[in-house]
Amino acid sequence: MKRLLILAQFTPIYLERLRRHFEILHESWLETVELVDPEALGERLRTQGIDYLVIEADFVLAETFAAAPNLRFVGVCRGEIGPHVDMEAAAEHGVMVVSTPGRNAVAVAELTLGLMLALARRIPQAHELVRAGQWDSALTGYGAWGGIELAGRTAGLIGLGAVGRAVAQRLHALDMRVLAFDPFLSAEQAAPAALVDLPTLLRAADFISLHCPLTPQTRHLLDATALAQTKPGIFLINTARAAVVDEDALLDALRSGRVAGAALDVHRVEPLPPNSPWLALDRVILTPHIGGASVDVIGHHSRLITEALEQFVGLG
Repeated sequence: MKRLLILAQFTPIYLERLRRHFEILHESWLETVELVDPEALGERLRTQGIDYLVIEADFVLAETFAAAPNLRFVGVCRGEIGPHVDMEAAAEHGVMVVSTPGRNAVAVAELTLGLMLALARRIPQAHELVRAGQWDSALTGYGAWGGIELAGRTAGLIGLGAVGRAVAQRLHALDMRVLAFDPFLSAEQAAPAALVDLPTLLRAADFISLHCPLTPQTRHLLDATALAQTKPGIFLINTARAAVVDEDALLDALRSGRVAGAALDVHRVEPLPPNSPWLALDRVILTPHIGGASVDVIGHHSRLITEALEQFVGLG
């Protein structure tokens, strides 16, 4: 029977489905709490006769392929293959590599929506007011703690891939005007968002949400110059990559009030150190890179990898 090593989180129902055709070794990296040395991984694949591999956080590099000439298939439980697989080495050795695009699109989109609502209605601050015993009057919540509604306001989405589209659909349903900047799409592909250039988006948006990959073109896309073009009092949400924003420029914009609030799920340094300046700002919501951290995401990538494996070995 074909041998399959899974180093990723995987849903039991799909493990059982694969066991009909594979001898499975399942060792999730979150349970072992370690990443395997790429060359040692290749040696293991060769000596144990494992021809099929599924990863989530591990790396399959040139030395892995060189050490495991028997390897035929690598499944990557991530939306982007990125640095986790040396694609040139995979091609050189004739190994099929598949990823799981869109696996966390709903999870990240829903977190984005939650963060946007939390900023608009100041939910974390209101929660802390009550917890601290400072809710001393029934009128308190109608004074300084009043927020704004999303309906009728403008959201600007930078990047309209799987996550961006999922966000656009949800914001459209909330009666927001949704603009998007994505140079790789046509106006028809952007619906229900209206496709605009970046300066137009910056000038018009009340909320700006980032959903683009980190590339040389998008690194510090929102720098001091870009933030100076925004409406005074905007809200910024970043669930994409930290380096798309110049964090120093954002800190200055928050301190000046140009940016009224920010919600960040990704950070230049992770985890945040105790002396991080972000921890001193009360108009910032910080989450520990949990955009794709839903139980459902594991099911999504398990299904996609299972279907790809079945198709690859002629079972689909």
